[in-house]
Amino acid sequence: MEHMVDHMRTTYHSVHEPTCGVCKKHCRSFESLREHLIGPLPKQECKNLFNIRGCKFCLAILNSPYALKIHQDRCQLSGVNYGILARMANLGLRDSLTIDNGFSRGPQEVALACKMVGGGSGGSLDLCARVCIIDDNENTIFHTYVKPPIPVTNYRYETTGIRPEYLRDAMPLRQVQRRIQDFLCNGEAMWKIRSPKDGKARILIGHGLDHDLDRLQVEYPATMIRDTAKYPPLVKTSKLSNSLKYLTQAYLGYDIQTGILDPYEDCVATMRLYLRMRNQVHRREDYPLASDPQNRNNFASWRQSELERMSPEEMLAISKSDYYCWCLDSA
Repeated sequence: MEHMVDHMRTTYHSVHEPTCGVCKKHCRSFESLREHLIGPLPKQECKNLFNIRGCKFCLAILNSPYALKIHQDRCQLSGVNYGILARMANLGLRDSLTIDNGFSRGPQEVALACKMVGGGSGGSLDLCARVCIIDDNENTIFHTYVKPPIPVTNYRYETTGIRPEYLRDAMPLRQVQRRIQDFLCNGEAMWKIRSPKDGKARILIGHGLDHDLDRLQVEYPATMIRDTAKYPPLVKTSKLSNSLKYLTQAYLGYDIQTGILDPYEDCVATMRLYLRMRNQVHRREDYPLASDPQNRNNFASWRQSELERMSPEEMLAISKSDYYCWCLDSA
């Protein structure tokens, strides 16, 4: 039991982790669970059942093959309509960024994506040239081309579709930065923003947001950011980030980024991934995080003898997550 206590002390197993629907094994990520079910060396009993009743997108085990068919038809999503998107993009800009006035409440969860052109010698310096923000219903709130503060030396047309004339009269970066910063803070002073439940500031969703926000020169508290490139259940078993292209194909069931890259498409993918993670049903706990002061002594060394007398189920009940599960946003 000493080995079990040490294992629970360091792994932070919790009700928020991906769990095998057959043997109830806790995994650190969905990729780890996928390997457990259908990887090179799966647990055979779990693999056999998963092959009959398992959803290849959310990795849930259903009650019957018929239930699986109904579930998977809902679980697999379709891509965005490129014909409409292309026409919308060519029509120009959209700016519906507003701050809540106390009488109406705007979207509290928004997704952001940027597309970069190149600056500097050789065009290797990323410059934001296009940005899109959508709400949780996939409606475009903000879409604009951005005029970089330094000359563009590589428009990367093959992937961005951006031409010099698109940026000639575009909104300057400084103006874009102010518009987005004010919209995200939503009337809250930056130093007051603590969590989504304590004020009016909006949850910001995206993939690789550190880079996008840096290029936009926007600062925003980490507690309000939901990044699909960093979220522990969505990373590789090596803890490195998965690409958004892979995550969309593996967990949503459709392909993106197959031609000229569209920030709206990336926004939709990250929003859908976020909502899928947020809508998972986990047991509610008053203090769900290992960092909560109430859980500080759960596995303290001075409790070693007491912990060794506990069953694995009892230890799991006091073990808490070392990351913020997105399901807590809906609590």
